[in-house]
Amino acid sequence: MTSSRKELRFARTTPLASIFGSGLLVIVPILNAAVGPYSVFAMAGVCAVAYAMGEVIRFNIQHVEPLHESGTVSERTVRNERLANLALVLAYAISVCLYIHILAAFLLGGLGINTPFRENLVCVVIILAIGIIGRFRGLDMLLILERWSLRVTGVLILLLIAGFAIFDWQAMSSNTLQLPLLPKQDLWTILTVLGGTLIVVQGFETSRYLGSEFDRDLRIRSCRSSQIVSTLVYLIFVAVATPLMHFLENKVEDNGLLMLAAKAAVWLPIPLVIAAVLSQFSAAVADVVGGGGNVAESTNDRIDERRSYVLICGIAVVLAFAPTLTLLSFASRAFAFYYFLQCLVAISVSKSRSQKLIIGILAGILAFITVFAVPAG
Repeated sequence: MTSSRKELRFARTTPLASIFGSGLLVIVPILNAAVGPYSVFAMAGVCAVAYAMGEVIRFNIQHVEPLHESGTVSERTVRNERLANLALVLAYAISVCLYIHILAAFLLGGLGINTPFRENLVCVVIILAIGIIGRFRGLDMLLILERWSLRVTGVLILLLIAGFAIFDWQAMSSNTLQLPLLPKQDLWTILTVLGGTLIVVQGFETSRYLGSEFDRDLRIRSCRSSQIVSTLVYLIFVAVATPLMHFLENKVEDNGLLMLAAKAAVWLPIPLVIAAVLSQFSAAVADVVGGGGNVAESTNDRIDERRSYVLICGIAVVLAFAPTLTLLSFASRAFAFYYFLQCLVAISVSKSRSQKLIIGILAGILAFITVFAVPAG
């Protein structure tokens, strides 16, 4: 492997870990309840919106960052950037709570002892632990888990896809393949529910905030590469899971994937629980660190990173008693608002009318998600 490929692999670790931690484990029951047999097409639509937003992020890396460096950026752009950073901090705080909620649901569900109270309790304890460690020791030692977590999670995702694919093949061979029924949902409900799933493909924007580690070109490539890889994984994953969706019976449970794994093969729930714990914990730590850096930057270090960790974890603890799917829609709305502001930043520096129009249409879609996205179920 060349040095360039190694650098790209390392540069896309953070965005990939964030994307796979954002909702791979909960997207199947949500899509099933919203669109049933058309889940792959809905997933493709969500990924397409995310990729378009990724193009805006990459545009801003290429064109806005040099303006900051030269001191020629406009006041309006600076204002939108600052507001976007603050919106991202809130989005990170919500997503941290979401990740740990999913972790608790899969861990306790795998042990057969899951209850709402226990899930909330585990969620609070883990978030408090991250906040305390971050305040007094820093989180660098926990970030070491990120690369290893992504590798292990990648292997376990492949195992899960293989298990589902084998089930599908056997069902087709025995003429027992059964697709889920189309839910009785109106178009408005479908669009607002799918809007609430935007966070499942969130994470590519982290490439923009790795300027101290990687150069501009490498961050752009890592952002694009992570989106292409994750889109392929999501589409394949949803495709092989669709023939098992009828087992869910339109019930939307945050750990519903565990039941599907058990239906596919008796050994699958164990790697799934391991993947859930590793991916959700590493994604939560990464978002605490990312949010802390944003708070420190936005306040000119009046609130340093370690105090910022406590602030973010404090917000997450307050939200810990909300249902997982509600948190998912809230996080999607928060990230949609952040992306909306990034669109305004891009429009403010773009020289092309057609480009401004296209970005404006995307901004309209993101504004819709920010205002109208709802929880599934």
